[in-house]
This record gives sequence, structure tokens and C-alpha cells, in this order.
Amino acid sequence: MNKLPMFSWLHIARLGLIQACMGAVVVVTTSTLNRIMVVELALPALLPGFLVGFHYLVQMVRPRMGFGADQGGRCTPWMMGGMTVLSIGGLLASLATVWMGHTLSHGIALSVFAFMLIGFGVSACGTSLLVLMSKRVAQDRRAPAATAVWMMMILGFAVTAITVGKQLEPYTPERLLEISATLSVLVVVVTGLCLWGLEGRLDRGQELSGQELSETLTTTDSHPNSKKQNFKEALAHVWTEPQARAFTVFVFLSMLAYSSQDLVLEPFAGALFGLSPGETTQLSGLHHSAVLCGMLAVAFAGSARVAGRLGSIQAWMVGGCLLSGVAMLGLCIAGAMGPPWPLKPNVFLLGVANGSFSIAAIATMMRLATQGGEERAGTRMGLWGAAQAIAFGLGGLLGTAASDIAHYFLSAQGAAYSCVFGFETVMFVMSAVCAVWVGQYDQKSVSMRQSPKLVSLAKDLSHEY
Repeated sequence: MNKLPMFSWLHIARLGLIQACMGAVVVVTTSTLNRIMVVELALPALLPGFLVGFHYLVQMVRPRMGFGADQGGRCTPWMMGGMTVLSIGGLLASLATVWMGHTLSHGIALSVFAFMLIGFGVSACGTSLLVLMSKRVAQDRRAPAATAVWMMMILGFAVTAITVGKQLEPYTPERLLEISATLSVLVVVVTGLCLWGLEGRLDRGQELSGQELSETLTTTDSHPNSKKQNFKEALAHVWTEPQARAFTVFVFLSMLAYSSQDLVLEPFAGALFGLSPGETTQLSGLHHSAVLCGMLAVAFAGSARVAGRLGSIQAWMVGGCLLSGVAMLGLCIAGAMGPPWPLKPNVFLLGVANGSFSIAAIATMMRLATQGGEERAGTRMGLWGAAQAIAFGLGGLLGTAASDIAHYFLSAQGAAYSCVFGFETVMFVMSAVCAVWVGQYDQKSVSMRQSPKLVSLAKDLSHEY
């Protein structure tokens, strides 16, 4: 039950700016610094790969961050604090990169600490942002709102990458530190302005009607220890919720399949289709453009004007996973056929499918976060965020490792890549099955609401479903 008014599009745009600020810091630390370490400093690519993977590993604390927001009842302090920690981590990461040029061991040690801060900052700010959206964005706006916020994050990626790239020419360590410090201050200031008065304060006596207040007091009285519950108990309770558990599995499998293709697609196109580095970069751009098209399609389908006439959000989530599997199967065939296969249309189809299921999943995540009670919305969102972070951290590793193993045992490159894409096809199909599993619990809850006789039974047997 929402006790505060729903967000307008202006409020959603402010959240989008915060997401863009997060993207701005992350793109510098994971892309720009990566290039400087490998090219300017001539360090092994394994080092930035380890640091990026480490920051994903740190994000396993997301459930704890979400629990903290639940206990405090407000998301603003966690978002502001998370952005501050993130900006400090970004500045220290740049300082560590410069330090590597003088004392490598000290620079690496500082970079590990910096990327730990980045992981903490993203966890605190990103999790709380999604929790706030789940509580304050109306149902008919969730898909468009998710698309708008993520588009602004992508915009933050693009604008920051282009601007920083131009300002770094010619590269000097001093210039890198100046740009990083300016960016850190800027994102903190913008986030503070966006959060000013955004969440508001709850006046329970004014916001709730008499009946709603009675229901709320009854619920509170029946659960006197809800606020005293520790983190382990809250997490264990969320994990006993079948829908939350099913959605966790879905997020992990779908994001694992999604991220596993990133580091494999371009080498595949270069090795089997003879594309140059510039052409493979353009192919990657085509994929990302298609992802955006898929996001916009789901946003349109989930808008109030269309009102589900183009299919439900769950249908787009299931269909996006299945279509992603079909596209990956096409790449399996491409590995066997080579250049005659229409690679670009195949990659475009993959991007549209990826964008469709990812935004549909975020909209579903926003809905499910509060479905079992707002008092544990942050813990649920943190659990799903942790599953996504682990999947992203493992995705690149598994994709490249599977490719190397396949190449070792199989003499033909095409067959090796086909094995990898086949593995990802299976994961996307399993993700679709999990998405159907999630929807089945919605149907059960609807049937229970429609039958008054089942209400008491549902309470007694809630632990079995």
C-alpha cells in the first residue's frame, strides 16, 4: 500500500539524472581507466578485468543495503551516501591508475580499495533508487519509467565517454586527475539537487483514511517484531517467498546469458566473418541500438494508452528470453555456415530481444518488490541486484573461458563458437521457463483474492507457495 503520492514524470526524470550520474562514474572507471592501464601503461588486460569483476563481487552486499533502507524507512540517505562513496571511489581509482605508472604494487593496492568503494556506492545508490521507484511509480508507468531511467543511464555513458575522451587528448596523468575530480564533485552536486525534497515525508494521520489506518495498525500489531528483525532473518524470510525466489533465479540466468555474449560476439565476427576491428565495433553499436529499440517497444506496450493491448509485461519478458534464445541459435548456425549467414540482421534481432526482456524484467522487479509488503522491499531489490551483479561478474569469465575450452578441444573455430552460443541458448530458454514460473504465482494470488473462502487458507498455507 503506497502512503505517498505517486511520482510524476518530472520526478522520474530526476531519478534518471541520478542514474546518469552513476553511469558517468562507472564508465570512466570501467572503460577509460581500462584503456589507460592496457595501452598507456602496458599492463596485462587481466588487471582491469579483475578490478571490474571485483566491483561486481562487492555488490553481493546489495541485500544488506536494501535492508538498511527498509529499516530506516527512507531511500534518500542511502542514495546520497552511495553516490558520495561512488564518487570518492572513482577519484581514487584514477589516482591509483596514475600511481601505477610510478609504483605498481602501491597503485594496484589502492585500485582494489577504490573499486571496493565503487561496488559499495553502486550497491547503495542503485538498490535504493529501484526501491524508491517500486514504491512511488504507478503501475501503468513502470515500464516507460524503467525505460526512461535506463535510457538516461545509457546517455550518461555516451556523453561522459565522448566528453572525457576529448578532454583527455593529449593524455597526461594530471589531466586525468583533474577530469576525475571535476566529475566526482559534479555527480555529487547533481544528485543532491535531484534528491532535494524528492522522497518527501510521511504524515500517517493525514495520508491514510480511517479504514486504511486501522488496517495498517492491525498489520503492525500482528507483527510487533517486524522492525526489530535482523538482516539474516529478513533475507531468510524473503527467500522463503516462492515468487521472490523464482525471480531471483530468473535474474541470474537471464543476466548470465546476456553478459556471456559481450566478450565473445566481436571476436566471433572477426574470426569467422573477417570483420575488421572497426567493423566489429560497428556491429557492437548495432547490437546496442537494437537493445534500445527493444526497450522502447516494451515502454510503449506498457504505457497507459496501450494498456496491455500489445501483450502483458510478463509476456514481453518471456517472449524476449525466447527470442534471445532463437537469435543465439541463429549464431550457432552462423558458426557452422560462416559468411553466407546474415550476421547483422541476426545481431539486430538479438539486441531487440535483449532490450525487451531486460526492461520487462525491471518493470516486473519494481512490481514484485512491494508485492509481499513494503517493509522488505529493499531486501528483495537487494537480493535481485546481487543476483544480477554475480551474473555479470561471471558472464564475461564464463563466456571467454567456454570459448577457450571449446577451441582447445575442437579444431574448427566455428564449432567452438557454436558450442558457446548453444550454451547461451539453453540459458535463455531456462530463463523463459523461470519467467513463466514467476507469472504462475501471480495467477495464484489473483485466484485467492477472487475467492473469499480461500483468504484464510492462503494465510495458513502461505509458506507452501
